[in-house]
Amino acid sequence: MTTSGEHVHRYLIIGAGPGGLQLSYFLRRAGADYLTLEREESPGGFFRRYPRHRRLISLNKVHTGEKDPEIALRWDWNSLLNDSPDLMFPRYSQEYFPSADDLVRYLADFQREHALNVRYSTPVDRVEKVDGRFVVHAGDDVFRAECLIMATGWGGPHIPDIPGIELAVGYEDISVSAEDFTDKRVLIIGKGNSAFETAQAILGQAAIIHLASPSPVRLAWTSKHPGHVRGQYGALLDSYWFKTLHGVLECQVDRIWREGDRYKAAITYTLAEGEQAVLEYDAVLRCTGFTMDTGLFDASCMPELAPNGRMPAIRPDFQSANVEGLYFAGTLMQARDFKRASSAFIDGFRYNLRTLAALLAERYDEAPLRQEVLPVDPGRLTATMLDRVNYSSALWTQFEYLCDVYVVDEAAGQILHYEDLPEDYAVERFAGHPLYFTVTLRWGRQDYGDVFAIQRHPTPERAHESAFLHPVVRAWRHREQVGERHLLEDLLAQWRDPVRHVQPLRAFLAARLGAREDLSDDPARAGGSPSDDLA
Repeated sequence: MTTSGEHVHRYLIIGAGPGGLQLSYFLRRAGADYLTLEREESPGGFFRRYPRHRRLISLNKVHTGEKDPEIALRWDWNSLLNDSPDLMFPRYSQEYFPSADDLVRYLADFQREHALNVRYSTPVDRVEKVDGRFVVHAGDDVFRAECLIMATGWGGPHIPDIPGIELAVGYEDISVSAEDFTDKRVLIIGKGNSAFETAQAILGQAAIIHLASPSPVRLAWTSKHPGHVRGQYGALLDSYWFKTLHGVLECQVDRIWREGDRYKAAITYTLAEGEQAVLEYDAVLRCTGFTMDTGLFDASCMPELAPNGRMPAIRPDFQSANVEGLYFAGTLMQARDFKRASSAFIDGFRYNLRTLAALLAERYDEAPLRQEVLPVDPGRLTATMLDRVNYSSALWTQFEYLCDVYVVDEAAGQILHYEDLPEDYAVERFAGHPLYFTVTLRWGRQDYGDVFAIQRHPTPERAHESAFLHPVVRAWRHREQVGERHLLEDLLAQWRDPVRHVQPLRAFLAARLGAREDLSDDPARAGGSPSDDLA
């Protein structure tokens, strides 16, 4: 039992979901002065309610053939980073798509076993900023902190501005009994994973299911973003193309109203030259995602929102775009890699939070950012870069977002290596340097018609045409990108072949470093890619 009063800490985290717990772990390990507040009696409240049908879309690939736990994390999308082998999610479930209940159990054990400083049953009423410090009001308690981290996740459903939308049953209230939709004509507003989850659950019972939104379905295997519609929901799409009465409508829902015991929906098709129609249904369901709750914030610290209005706008260091000292953790970190990398999900933001903890320690605790010193040697630099892309789970999961940075200090005759920084943050931080490299894993060309029938060109000279995830090394002069080297894609994601990977990368680095190397036996002495030199 806690007593009311005033509490002062350096760091205050609001929310004990996976994001709040992960950051709490890193702060505790660093010996930081922190406290985490949670409104509910236990962690992971969102996952006690969602997804509604209790099956996660985050993979749990237990059997990988890999013994190294770092590499295995590439396919473990639910574990939080920690030093305990017993607190990894595959110990809690063997299912490829696990139950949300197992994740809730895992989060509770994670908090307890690591003795994280979480105060439960403490709902926050108001947040303000006074004299440069954050003041958090929770009932009779007042908490003050230099740094505030919001890890509250989604605050509630996103409700589109459609006249009559209040007649729709929200995803948060939809019945999970398929029999409730037997022989019903059902309109589902939305085409994301929650909409397809709902449709799949009632597919065998409903007479007609229509999924409606203005934009076409975005499939994850085409966009390569795990938040787009996943393959396990393909049954509804099969039903659509096999003409079983179910359908996917590209339309704007203009208005919903009720006539007797039926619902009417006026729609305007977006891919049919503005054709309009009025359709009739027995049930209308709203599955349009979630939005951040800004109701806690006083005007003194109201954060700006990203253009979609559903999440905070953040700087490259995960700090609020307009409120100094206010940071965001967990799924609220996704604005800068929105619909691109995995910051919306545990397997992505766990690495963001490791980096955030290091940046916070540098700013507030004067702890230098970790770096490795390397010689100005193309061979050593090549080996280090390849070791990282072959080993790191952070670069793998946070593709096209987190990078390793290699800053060339010619005066000191050394290269400083920093791991797992957002690439836009790295460019901002090291803009004063005349030469540095960033290394990321990136997807390649997108101009193919069939994602399962891509013409490959397996030569180092055409590595920039690789479609699958592959390493990309960029050279920078201040803020300007001046060179780029792609390394050829590999089926098993192993980039160590002397001819296909090592020699082309070494040639590129040697040219940029001005090294006098004998590359006469190097078939890729010129770097091989037309994208090598941008200046």
